Amino acid sequence: MAACPTDFTRDSACRDGRAAGHLKLISIFLIFITSVIGVSSPVLLTRFFHGKPVYDKAILIIKCFAAGVILSTSLVHVLPDAFDALSDCRVASHHPWRDFPFSGLITMVGALVALLVDVTATSHVEHGQYNPVEDSGGEIGLLVAGDLKSEMVGGEGGREEELVKMKQKLVSKVLEIGIIFHSVIIGVTMGMSQNQCTIRPLVAALAFHQIFEGMGLGGCIAQAGFSFTTTSYMCFMFSVTTPMGIVLGMVLFSITGYDDNNPKALIMEGLLGSFSSGILIYMALVDLIAVDFFHNKMMSSNQWLKKTCFIALLLGSASMSVLALWA
Repeated sequence: MAACPTDFTRDSACRDGRAAGHLKLISIFLIFITSVIGVSSPVLLTRFFHGKPVYDKAILIIKCFAAGVILSTSLVHVLPDAFDALSDCRVASHHPWRDFPFSGLITMVGALVALLVDVTATSHVEHGQYNPVEDSGGEIGLLVAGDLKSEMVGGEGGREEELVKMKQKLVSKVLEIGIIFHSVIIGVTMGMSQNQCTIRPLVAALAFHQIFEGMGLGGCIAQAGFSFTTTSYMCFMFSVTTPMGIVLGMVLFSITGYDDNNPKALIMEGLLGSFSSGILIYMALVDLIAVDFFHNKMMSSNQWLKKTCFIALLLGSASMSVLALWA
């Protein structure tokens, strides 16, 4: 079996553990700061403009920009990296990786899992949160689970609005799970790498990557209307996931000496990347783009707003796609 072609001279010059360690320490702080800026900006703007006439339109435009960022992240960044990892000759030269397109399969599984979670949770919200009950006076009421209060059947508009809000909260949580998956992969991969030539351009590229992706997630969190505690927790988790992944990768390498180019590491990276890509593709297309462009009454009645949202979608996808030149 032929060995994988490698530029050994360049590889040996780039593999400097001390220089790579300094770059990784810089990246931990830089990525954390840019993540905080990205994810908190839409949330802070939303709280400032809440109740203003332009609030609903502004949050819708931000959400469309977010959808473009997330779709581009999944298709231009995460999925190609997953394909590359599983098609590496150190993996693809062995059974069963050479006999089946596992990247596509696991991406499909990720999308189907996201669908299952979406359908199950939505069904629970619709049938579990609202149960018809009859009070002693013969009037029909609604028994609302959780922190919702009982209200009369006549408030169908309020019920529909509450269901939409709960759906937005579900979308935000599942979306964050998908983003955290690939953020951990990015962080651990960088943390395990000893190649300063690979890490150096990644530091700057990931900083911008976290700003755009944070804006995407932050826009969804802002629209969902979580409590201050939940919003803070979700923003914090997004901000620390990649830096924690880098630290974890550094610890794993120091303990085990496990090379990031090891076939097992490549397989894990490819499978997790494919799975998170499937989740992000589903969330971007189904729960963000389709919902807003086909089921949002405000957008369907305002052609100017629809065009503006489409431009925001293009800008979001383009801004994240350009970063693929460096990361």
